[in-house]
Amino acid sequence: MNNDAISFEEALARLEELVNRLEEGNLPLEESLKLFAEGISLTKKCNKHLEQAEKQISILLEDDQGQSVIREEEL
Repeated sequence: MNNDAISFEEALARLEELVNRLEEGNLPLEESLKLFAEGISLTKKCNKHLEQAEKQISILLEDDQGQSVIREEEL
């Protein structure tokens, strides 16, 4: 699966599929390794999506002077 343009939700759903298949434990080693590698790639993609969302939230929570409107303690 090409996951270059995959959404966070799609990546997460695919990760769940991979985990379920790997947990079954009846796959050949080569296929297990292939699915594991895909899972690592999807995990990195999910992390990238989350980092981008965090940046957007930070921008939205800034006032005109660039100061945080809501401090982390308030969250």
